[in-house]
Amino acid sequence: MLTVKDLEEFETYMRSGELEADFRDGCEHDRYYLLELLEKFMDVAELADATATKVIFRGQIGLLAGAKPQQDGKEPEGHGGKLER
Repeated sequence: MLTVKDLEEFETYMRSGELEADFRDGCEHDRYYLLELLEKFMDVAELADATATKVIFRGQIGLLAGAKPQQDGKEPEGHGGKLER
């Protein structure tokens, strides 16, 4: 599984210009690899966005506050659809 640290390192690699330099200076194989990596990263980012939206808008964000998962589409007992503080 990826960690936040892995993602931060990849972010630094892109922001620093290293990825661009590796692309510019790389052989054809390396360039295709970097393009494939970026394409997969964008696909996963879209999936992460869709998944986050689904989790938030289906009320599952309450799980962060200790609410029990919704089994039948009803609001968790005792929460009234709101997070406890």
